[in-house]
Amino acid sequence: MARFDVYEYKSKSVPLVLDVQADLLSDFVTCVVVPLVPEFTARKEIASKLKPVIQIRGESYILMTTDMAAIRRKSLGNFVENIEKKHRQDVTEAIDFLFQGF
Repeated sequence: MARFDVYEYKSKSVPLVLDVQADLLSDFVTCVVVPLVPEFTARKEIASKLKPVIQIRGESYILMTTDMAAIRRKSLGNFVENIEKKHRQDVTEAIDFLFQGF
């Protein structure tokens, strides 16, 4: 399990989550994740810097940065893909904006 890995999640409203916890902490029982919701279900949530649109398997998802949470690793479903190369900057900027306002 690595930072920027996307996993299936057992929720109808949140089908995917993004692991944003540092790889150094991967042995912990919990990890910090950000929900990813389909763009078509929550267009009003789009805020380019705080809640950017992320492409996963050719589909558009909104990174719900304000809904970040710690969950048990065993709650994660199947690995989907790692988005570090495509979206590292978007994710990092969204988290920075949430916690620091810039």
